[in-house]
Amino acid sequence: MTETPFLPLIILFTSLLAAPVIFALPERAARLRTGINLGVAGLKVALVSWLAWKVSQGVIYDLRFTMLPGLEFKLQADPLAMLFISLSAILWLITTIYSVGYLEHGPHRARFFGFFSLCVAATVGIAMAGNLFTFLIFYELLTLATYPLVIHKGSADALRAGRIYLTYTLAGGLVLLLGTLGMWVLAGTTDFVPGGVLADVVAENRLAAQILFVVLVGALGVKAALFPFHAWLPIAMVAPAPVSALLHAVAVVKAGAFGIMRVVYEVFGIETAQAIGMTAPLAALAGITIIFGSLRAITQDDIKKRLAYSTVSQVSYITLGVALASPIAAVGALAHLIHQGLMKITMFMAAGNLTEGLGVRSVSEMDGVGRRMPGTMLAFSLAALAMIGLPPLAGFVSKWYLAQGGLDAGAGWVIALLLGSSLLNAIYFLPMLHRAWFRDGASDSPPKRQIGWMLAAPPITTALMVLAVGGFANAPFSPLEWTRFVVAIEYQE
Repeated sequence: MTETPFLPLIILFTSLLAAPVIFALPERAARLRTGINLGVAGLKVALVSWLAWKVSQGVIYDLRFTMLPGLEFKLQADPLAMLFISLSAILWLITTIYSVGYLEHGPHRARFFGFFSLCVAATVGIAMAGNLFTFLIFYELLTLATYPLVIHKGSADALRAGRIYLTYTLAGGLVLLLGTLGMWVLAGTTDFVPGGVLADVVAENRLAAQILFVVLVGALGVKAALFPFHAWLPIAMVAPAPVSALLHAVAVVKAGAFGIMRVVYEVFGIETAQAIGMTAPLAALAGITIIFGSLRAITQDDIKKRLAYSTVSQVSYITLGVALASPIAAVGALAHLIHQGLMKITMFMAAGNLTEGLGVRSVSEMDGVGRRMPGTMLAFSLAALAMIGLPPLAGFVSKWYLAQGGLDAGAGWVIALLLGSSLLNAIYFLPMLHRAWFRDGASDSPPKRQIGWMLAAPPITTALMVLAVGGFANAPFSPLEWTRFVVAIEYQE
């Protein structure tokens, strides 16, 4: 059953229209701005829940606006989109609460929350884009909306990080534009269709299809932080903690990974991508990125940079699962889209609390912080153990399905990769936990700032979600069940 997309449009415009209102508010209107931020974020969660229920009942939302012959602006709400939208809506509400507490006494709050809302709108647009052309529009909007957040502090380091961020992401956007034009020339459409639209093209021009695959995945690999396009991500950690959480868990890197999913599953189709020999090199690149990111994380003393290189590694699990061309691995990839977001946002918010509460920015400064901020460090510890893959936490579920998918695809090397990655995860996370809980620190030094509930509650909430989505993975209401639904559609089972 097809319906007009009023509900998806309302979800998109709740954030898009809130942004200019927030920009216009004076700095002193803190209560009103907080009310708008939390009200819009809460409304979005309610609307997305309603939309997810409608989509689960088989309702199809489709909006098309013809801009040029054969080129349409298209929005659609499909099961794959709902994974990304649901993650974004829930974590944005939690991050908004955290951001309000974090920036309580900071400058330029109207500017921050205005661009924060634009990021929400861009991410929702990316999720609901019905073709590559529409995806490109919101993909570039996300770049422009996140740049002011990266440079929010206004320091020389922040401005340098912003320049590097723009250089990488705008270059990736330009390549994506070329890929969009290439798809339109080859296929006569830029629509996303389960099973892909390029099967007939491959029969006529295999080389052109291979080049297009490299162009599109390379462009999206910039935001997905695939090696060697990852360098902007650790540098961008100069941004405030809520922005770091935003970049890693919800918006930018997830937009790149989500785009790779769309390209492999709905531009080429998994069978076509495999037939032209592109899935194996993509899986190899993902494997290299997984190991590279972990090795670099081990050498970082700065907490946020260690977490950033961890993201480089962890997000590539999503690409690996897609590239293995196995339905079981695809379940792991889609589940990790959700699980990595929960784990990493927990860790970045906890890291922000350590900085704000104790002035701790480095691993070498973490001695005894568990006893001084037990709630924050319990949340961090739970997320770190999940990243390592300890059952029954979220990360274990993802890795289990990826391992099973590797065997299903005849790629036994994936087992060794996952075991090696988990070992490296342990090498760079366990020393942090040891310092926090088992070493004596300067426990008598006064706190830098008292951490209120708006900073303390969000990481604890997401840490409990990490436990819940792992422990109740097989429950009918779990994200894993929805990923199986999506995979059945994408593999046309």
